[in-house]
Amino acid sequence: MAHLNRDKDKLIARVRRIGGQVASIERALQGEADCGAVLHQLAAVRGAVQGLLLEVIDGHLREHVATASSKRRQEELAPVLAVLKSYLK
Repeated sequence: MAHLNRDKDKLIARVRRIGGQVASIERALQGEADCGAVLHQLAAVRGAVQGLLLEVIDGHLREHVATASSKRRQEELAPVLAVLKSYLK
């Protein structure tokens, strides 16, 4: 996947930030933080994961689906549709 290799450093940085956010939630829970603060942190993590998902889907659609032949396009679209179906349940 050329788009993942091309954007690897940027994507890894995003994943590491998300990991830091999750670790912060764990610390907050261990430290018996206010539930409102934990809810805000959880919402931030969800937003960060959604942004990462969108970025990878966007790259996949542009690199593999938009440029593929008709038959190949269906093959490349299948994993995106599977992710969207499971994500939107």
